[in-house]
Amino acid sequence: MNILGISAFYHDSAAALVQNDEVIAAAQEERFTRKKQDASFPVNAVKYCLEEAGLTLDELDAIVFYDKPLLKFERLLETYYGYSPKGIRSFLSSMPVWLKEKMFLKRLMHQELEKVEPYNKKKVKFLFPEHHLSHAASAFYPSPFEDAAILTIDGVGEWATASIAHGKRNKIEVLKELHFPHSLGLLYSAFTYYLGFKVNSGEYKLMGLAPYGDPNSEEVQRFVKIIKEDLIDIKEDGSIWLNQAYFNYATGLRMINDKKWEKLFGVPTRKKESDFEQVHCNLGLAIQIITEEVVILMAKEAKKITGSSNLCLAGGVALNCVSNGKLINTNIFENVYIQPAAGDAGGALGAAQAAYYISFDNERNIDKSKQDAMKGSYLGCEFSDKEIETTLKKYKATFTKQNTFSKACKNTAEYLDKGQIIGWFQGRMEFGPRALGNRSIIGDPRNTEMQKKLNLKIKYRESFRPFAPSVLAEDAEKYFNIKGISPYMLTVQPVKESIRKEMSNNYVSLPMKEKLYQQRSTLPSITHVDFSARIQTVHKETNPKYWELINTFKQKTGCSLVINTSFNVRGEPIVCDPEDAYRCFMRTEMDYLVLNNYILKKEDQPNWTEKDHWQEEFVLD
Repeated sequence: MNILGISAFYHDSAAALVQNDEVIAAAQEERFTRKKQDASFPVNAVKYCLEEAGLTLDELDAIVFYDKPLLKFERLLETYYGYSPKGIRSFLSSMPVWLKEKMFLKRLMHQELEKVEPYNKKKVKFLFPEHHLSHAASAFYPSPFEDAAILTIDGVGEWATASIAHGKRNKIEVLKELHFPHSLGLLYSAFTYYLGFKVNSGEYKLMGLAPYGDPNSEEVQRFVKIIKEDLIDIKEDGSIWLNQAYFNYATGLRMINDKKWEKLFGVPTRKKESDFEQVHCNLGLAIQIITEEVVILMAKEAKKITGSSNLCLAGGVALNCVSNGKLINTNIFENVYIQPAAGDAGGALGAAQAAYYISFDNERNIDKSKQDAMKGSYLGCEFSDKEIETTLKKYKATFTKQNTFSKACKNTAEYLDKGQIIGWFQGRMEFGPRALGNRSIIGDPRNTEMQKKLNLKIKYRESFRPFAPSVLAEDAEKYFNIKGISPYMLTVQPVKESIRKEMSNNYVSLPMKEKLYQQRSTLPSITHVDFSARIQTVHKETNPKYWELINTFKQKTGCSLVINTSFNVRGEPIVCDPEDAYRCFMRTEMDYLVLNNYILKKEDQPNWTEKDHWQEEFVLD
């Protein structure tokens, strides 16, 4: 049985193909179009999935869209009616799009699928599971659990903003839902907007900013109190009520009422790209504290009503790695599994799996010898040596090809040890927002200047942003207080006391810029200001090449980890093909590029005239 899942038209459109009990391929459309968080119908991602499986559209048993458009339309109409006449501008701007396109989604999908290839329209079977069911399926079905509580938290689907479900074998039963406009995801996005970041893109920046807040300060405590008294009412079961007098997302064109927020907190809305002040850090910490509290309460409720010892997480809020780490450390559940593409892109996969297991009632087989059914999330395109050479010749690039991959690893380890920054391009592209060692920029975590250099000269982004370590799974406990594994870089945990450096008594209360470049551990470039790290455990079974590289670096230096950041510049999607990789390499101050066994040294390359023009091509996130 062949099922294609699709998410589209909101943000992070994607396609995924499930063949019987196996995930064959999955990819986001942004990787092909080079438009970050591309919301358009995933024509290119669909083509890729079909090619990977060797199928045509006519050979599919079903095409599954990740939510129910008519139910979402009902929510919009009821919301506008309930708030009328407020929101008339938003109503007038959104209704033409709905009436022209989304109300007639089947027709629109037929039109878009024709761009993929000719097919028999009468033969196609369309299915539309609910948004939160798609999320829940994306987490439960690839997990190694026969029985699990499933917690889905995001901005909003049709009506649901959070849900608790119970997965048993091949079935999922939704037990409890929180409904719009009361949403933890939208609350976090409101603070994302308030602090000058882009909604649906900058939430992870807010998460990285929060640790610069002073947890002992009266200001943080005051902000937490204001949020709880004026913006949110948190119930014992984790459900929340948001005071809509302060928000504008239900009917307006902005997230918040700026004037009311400025009066409430005494802080003006931060302008995009402006300097950060300590008050911004403290606000970030306050909303992070609230988020963690709500997530843990929801998890306790999920435990209470399912009785399961396992938890699966999905939805955009499940990408909050700090919250995930705190939840894991509570030991509410014995095991926690998080879908690596937890946002809307993962809904494409979940939709396909919901159809396969629920609609078609197929048996679910769990391979206990594997971590999960995600194949390390390496579900995207792969490129041959011939394709790489064709690209390099096109650009008249200078390169050497190593006889073996082990030689390429040895050379790369030497470059890393010398403080060089490497573009690392291998195997199948990752599915989800994280680069996991196949489309990565890597560096030496022991180097005191590496974080600054990567942020300012490679990524061209804010200097406060931390970098993640990729560590050999078997050595992770030498460096971090980690329970279990973290293959998808979705949990933050403290670095070991044994590798920390002693800080001054007033360290926590230091201003942001003074905290930033202090050496906090023997691995300064991956240790965040609160002595934490967003960990990726690298496993030989799922990524033998990346494991071999890090192991080679370990043999040379005694260090079992490297810095891993996504292979892109700010505002650009992660690179997909060799041409994307070469262009990004030449536009930045990376020192080397490794494509399969091909090694390119920056200073040997011909002049790159486009080097300073990438910001004109990519909208900053």
